[in-house]
Amino acid sequence: MVRILLKLSLLLITLVSMLSCEDVVDIGLDTAEPKLVIDASIKWQKGTAGNEQIIRLSTTGDFYQNGTPIASGATVFITHGAETYTFFENIGTNTYSCSNFNPILNETYTLTVIYKGETYIGTETLYPTPDIDNIEQTVTTGFGGEENTQVKFFFQDDGLQDNFYLIGFKNSMVAFPEYGVVDDEFFQGNQMFGLYIDELEPNDQLVLSLQGVSSRYANYMDKLLNIAGTDGGNPFTTAPATLRGNMVNQTNPNNYPYGYFSLGEVDIENYTIQ
Repeated sequence: MVRILLKLSLLLITLVSMLSCEDVVDIGLDTAEPKLVIDASIKWQKGTAGNEQIIRLSTTGDFYQNGTPIASGATVFITHGAETYTFFENIGTNTYSCSNFNPILNETYTLTVIYKGETYIGTETLYPTPDIDNIEQTVTTGFGGEENTQVKFFFQDDGLQDNFYLIGFKNSMVAFPEYGVVDDEFFQGNQMFGLYIDELEPNDQLVLSLQGVSSRYANYMDKLLNIAGTDGGNPFTTAPATLRGNMVNQTNPNNYPYGYFSLGEVDIENYTIQ
């Protein structure tokens, strides 16, 4: 009995010692100079004037920083021929808005951002998008016997040119939308589709979106989605090669920004699970 009590006493002393020695350790991480992040996705939703557009500007921050740093005080405008569309800052947010933008299909636009004495410029074309023709809902059975709901929407590809599409699904029960990139290499001039599979319940809401994009933007988004889907959310994973967009720093090319300037017509359908 004495030996057992002695062992228990030693165990308790060891646990108390371990707890009393517990310290909060901050890992010193290298902090790079902040880079400008340009989120300039101009979307012209079918059936709207497309005059109201928003561009988001922020900067990179350190690992322990809460929230996204705002890039305030920038000059932001888009030019198209002799027209200039100015984006005004919404103070206290990372958004710059324009209320008189004029979208024209297949026309080329140039975005200029002037921030802290440096000028960033990018050029892109506003691509057309086919209509979402119809939506189908079915039930699939997985390998484990579980049932999932499959939602598929169809659209007609234009066979006269090579096309690239950004497909989106926003589940009302999930915080963030899901995206995918497809092209018509094997579907030239034929009907194509977007597909979403998940455990869905009747009356759940899905927002389906289809946007025509350039081949370069499709390649950019494909790489970005691969990066987001392969690191498992591990903050200590080795970062892949830097992914650069189409915005170029004209003042200091070495201080390149993150993000992309894109334009596209977009068709959006709201769907209720049956």
